[in-house]
Amino acid sequence: MKRIIKKALRKAASLLLEPVLGAVTENQDAVSRQVQILLSLKYREIAATGKLYPDFEQVGFNVYSKTGEDGILLYILSLIGMTDKRCVDIGCGAVKGSNVANLIINHGFSGLLIDGNRDNIERSVKYFAGHKETRNTPPNLLTSMITAENVDSLLEQNGFSGEIDLLSIDIDGIDYWIWKAIDGIRPRVVLAEYQDILGPDRAWTVPYKPDFNVRDYPENKQHNNYCGASLQALVKLGKQKGYRLVGCNKGGWNAFFVKIGIAEKHLPEVTVESCFRYQWNEFGMENRFPLVKDMNWEHV
Repeated sequence: MKRIIKKALRKAASLLLEPVLGAVTENQDAVSRQVQILLSLKYREIAATGKLYPDFEQVGFNVYSKTGEDGILLYILSLIGMTDKRCVDIGCGAVKGSNVANLIINHGFSGLLIDGNRDNIERSVKYFAGHKETRNTPPNLLTSMITAENVDSLLEQNGFSGEIDLLSIDIDGIDYWIWKAIDGIRPRVVLAEYQDILGPDRAWTVPYKPDFNVRDYPENKQHNNYCGASLQALVKLGKQKGYRLVGCNKGGWNAFFVKIGIAEKHLPEVTVESCFRYQWNEFGMENRFPLVKDMNWEHV
C-alpha cells in the first residue's frame, strides 16, 4: 500500500511540473535560461510545501550533459539552495557531455574544470570564450593529471578552498582515491561516477596508482571495465566524509551525494540497490564483469 501511495504522489508531482518540464523535453538542446529559472522556482515551491517530490527520472534533462545530470543538479541545488555558486569538475571532458557547463552558463556558477586531455581543455576554452554568457567571466580551465598527492594543492592554487556547491569526479580510474584525498574543499553536493558492473554489494575499487591509465588494459578495449570504484565503495567513503546517497542518473552509473544535515527531508537517503534498476546495469554485471572479476581489485 505504501508503494502504491508513493507512486501516486510521484505521478501527481509529475503532473504538477508537466507544463514547465514540457518546455524542456520538447527541445532539450535549446533549454532556455528562463525555463530553467521557472523550474528552479517551482522546485523551491515544492520544498516549501513539503508534499510532492518528483524522482530523478522525472526532473532529468540535458543541455550539455548526457543522461539527465543537468536537470537533476538543478533540482538538487534548487531544493537545498545555492550558496557561492562555485563548482569543481575533475575529469571535465569537453563541453558537450559536461556535468557543470549548464550551471556555469545558465546559472552564474564559477568553476574550476580540470582534465588530462589538452584537446578537451582547448576546445572548452574556445567555447566559453565565444559564449555570450561566459566570454567575460569564463571558468578556470586546467590541463593536468590528477593524483591523490596533487589534488588539494591544485585546488588551492586555483582559488578553491572551503565550502563550495558542487564537486564532480569522473576520471575513469582512481576516482575513489581522489575523492578520499580531497580535504581542501567541502562540497555540499558530490557527483561521482561509479563502476556499475561490480554490482550493489561489492565495495571494490582499483588499487591506487598515480599514473593509472584506463587504456593500458586490454579488458577496456570495448568498454571501460577495469577502472573506477563500485557504488558501495563510494557510499562507504561518502559516509566517512559526511555524505548520503540521494540518487543516480538514468542508466545507473553517476551517483549524487548530498552533505548530511542538508535538506534531508527533501532529499532522503536512498539504497545502493535502487541505483541498479536499469538494463545497462544488468548487461554490465552479466557480460562485462566476468572479464575483470579476477583482476586486482581492492576491497575497501
